Amino acid sequence: MSTAMAKTEPYKDRIELLQGTLDMLILQALRWGARHGYGISQAIRAGSGEVLQVETGSLYPALHRMERQGWIKAEWGTTENNQRAKYYQLTAAGKKQLTREHSRWKQMAAAIGGLMNADGEA
Repeated sequence: MSTAMAKTEPYKDRIELLQGTLDMLILQALRWGARHGYGISQAIRAGSGEVLQVETGSLYPALHRMERQGWIKAEWGTTENNQRAKYYQLTAAGKKQLTREHSRWKQMAAAIGGLMNADGEA
């Protein structure tokens, strides 16, 4: 097995996320404090047991959209590696949105679970 293949192996079965789910995961990652983009993606990956990986091409457009909606705010800061980075923080509106998204997710998960456990054929 090549080195490149070994590095990508944990992500071979990664799950694509719906936009609302991505928003919820980003808001959840920010619940415990400000993080820069890479820190958000790492929190989601670690918190999902390495199953979910948010690509840069999805993460930053979502962060910018969520900032425009007032769910998060951003400030420039310095990382632990002494690099300049934008740190995102949850706002009061973002906390309310997280509650709504979580409720919606639980409802959707229950509906899908019911459908998948239903006896009979479709």
